[in-house]
Amino acid sequence: MEPEVLLEEKGEAGLITLNRPKALNALNLPMVREILPRLRAWARDPAITRVIIKAAGEKAFCAGGDVRALYDMGLSGRTAQALDFWREEYVLNDYIGSFPKPYVALIDGICMGGGFGLSAHGAHRVAGDKYLFAMPEVNIGLFPDVGGTHVLPRLPGAFGVFLALTGSRIRAAEAFACGLATDVVPSAAFPALEASLCAGGDVERIICDHRMEPGPGVFADRADFIADVFGRGDIFAILAALDAAAAGGGTHADFAAATARDIRVKSPTSLAITMEQMRRGPKLDLGACLKLELRIVTRVAAGHDFYEGVRAVLVDRDNAPKWQPATLDAVDPAAISAHFAPIAEELELLAAGT
Repeated sequence: MEPEVLLEEKGEAGLITLNRPKALNALNLPMVREILPRLRAWARDPAITRVIIKAAGEKAFCAGGDVRALYDMGLSGRTAQALDFWREEYVLNDYIGSFPKPYVALIDGICMGGGFGLSAHGAHRVAGDKYLFAMPEVNIGLFPDVGGTHVLPRLPGAFGVFLALTGSRIRAAEAFACGLATDVVPSAAFPALEASLCAGGDVERIICDHRMEPGPGVFADRADFIADVFGRGDIFAILAALDAAAAGGGTHADFAAATARDIRVKSPTSLAITMEQMRRGPKLDLGACLKLELRIVTRVAAGHDFYEGVRAVLVDRDNAPKWQPATLDAVDPAAISAHFAPIAEELELLAAGT
């Protein structure tokens, strides 16, 4: 069996390689438990001056957490085991966010969910030609976690709110424009970039020597419209604005209609949770956001929509989830607030991160 994650030291770099290419490098608990202690060791090692994380294969950096495995755990009465994954993953995310040395993510191919958590909180997020990002959790009754509460509402022009509610996919140009990617480098230059980083020297200057100008993204001409619509603090106001734009027949009518249709097929509970994350996130640091997400996922793992969403999208693949409740109008605000209430395990998360 090939190891699922490779941890090496090359020159001045600690090198992490996600090594599950047939599973799109989906993240699981054994991988988390290997990465975190090595990061802590590298933080203390004066011979290691930077860390690089990359992935094997050409399709994906990391397509997310191993959601199917978490689904199976929950249905077989092993919810506590699934929560172990989420809890320890969030501790890793938090540690990446405070890592004391340059942390460089070389992101090519699919980067979703858990892949976002492994890359978004580091100082250098380098996107390649095949970069494809999304936070599609609302499609499966989940919510944008792994620090999404912290990162997404801070993106300019409400673009992160748009990504969170729609699960839209973006390429390197859009990611660079909104700040999810700090740099864009041609995929063909990744090996040379990695070698230069391992050799030592100023990390920012080395990346600068390889970067390219990605040009405008496909959402560039819709940026003002997205900012106006998704800057509203209420999901009903957002949908009303989209409906009005669709009916108005203007420049963005088709986009507005398609976006409204797309949002309305997501889990209503997930949409309501996500809006509350976007409201609370700007006031919280990364650690506080991750603690909030542990509260939410503890309730989601005991609920209905996550299992129904995974069934519909990944198991039976009928793409016909039966959400409970079925509409946004039927969502109880008190039930949403309950997802954010404190839990006993928060102290364990705090202690684990020290």
